[in-house]
Amino acid sequence: MSLGRPEWPVIGELVVATIRRIESYGAYVYLDEYEKEGLLHISEISSRWVRNIRNHVREGQKVVLQVLRLDISRGHVDLSLRRVSKDERRKKIEDWKKTRKAETLLKSTASTLKLSDEEIFQKAGAKIIERYGTLYLGLEAAAKKGVDALTEAGVSKRIAKILAETARDKIVVKGVTIHGVFELTSMDPRGIDVIKGTLLETKKVAEANEAEVALYSLGAPKYRIEVTADDYKKAEAALENIVATAEASWSEQEGKFSFSRE
Repeated sequence: MSLGRPEWPVIGELVVATIRRIESYGAYVYLDEYEKEGLLHISEISSRWVRNIRNHVREGQKVVLQVLRLDISRGHVDLSLRRVSKDERRKKIEDWKKTRKAETLLKSTASTLKLSDEEIFQKAGAKIIERYGTLYLGLEAAAKKGVDALTEAGVSKRIAKILAETARDKIVVKGVTIHGVFELTSMDPRGIDVIKGTLLETKKVAEANEAEVALYSLGAPKYRIEVTADDYKKAEAALENIVATAEASWSEQEGKFSFSRE
C-alpha cells in the first residue's frame, strides 16, 4: 500500500490496477495502490458490445479504472474501464509512476537513517505532502532548491539533507532554455574587464528571477547567452530583465551594445 494512503479508495476515484483473472462475466483485478481485489464487469469494459473479453484486456495488463461501487463490509469493489478517458488514463499513470518513485526515494532515505517506513512518513512524507500537495512535487522542489525546500515544510535538517541529496541524484528537473546573442564593443582601455563585468551581472539578475544563465564566447564581440527556467514565462521574464540591466549598464560606456534572439 502507498505510504499515507487510506485503506480503501472512494467512489469516483481513478485507480491503477493489474488484470489478474479473466472470466466470462468480467475480470478480477488487483488494485496496486490499495492491495485490494476488485471486479471489472464485462458491461464496464467498453461502450461497445464485448464478445470476447480477451480482445480488450489480458492477464498482467496495467489499466486505469474508475471506482463505481464500494462495499467495505464485503470487501467488494466494482470498477469501470469504459468511463475513463484517454487523457485521464495518461495523467493517472503519470501521477502513479511519480508517486511510486517518490515513495521509493523516501524509503531509501528511511533505510539510510535506520527509520521505519512509518517513521519516515510521519517525520517527512506527511509534512511534504501538506506543504506541496504531493510527495513527488516536494522532492522535485528539493531537487531544484536543496535542503531549504524540505526544512521549510518542517522536515528536520538531518532528514532533509539526506532526502534532498537523494532527490537530486534521482529526479531529473525539467526546464526550458532560450537563447540570444549579445554584441558588445568598448572603447575603454579596460574594455575586456568592463565586458566581463556586464556579463557576470547577468547571472545575478538571472538568480533574482529564478533562472540560470550560461555564457559562451562566439569570438569577440559576440557572446551567446542561454537562460534556463522552469517554464517559458519565467525564462522570458528573466531574459527580458537581463537584457534591460545589461543595456542600462552599457549606456554609460563608449561602445556598441546590441542583443538578438536566436
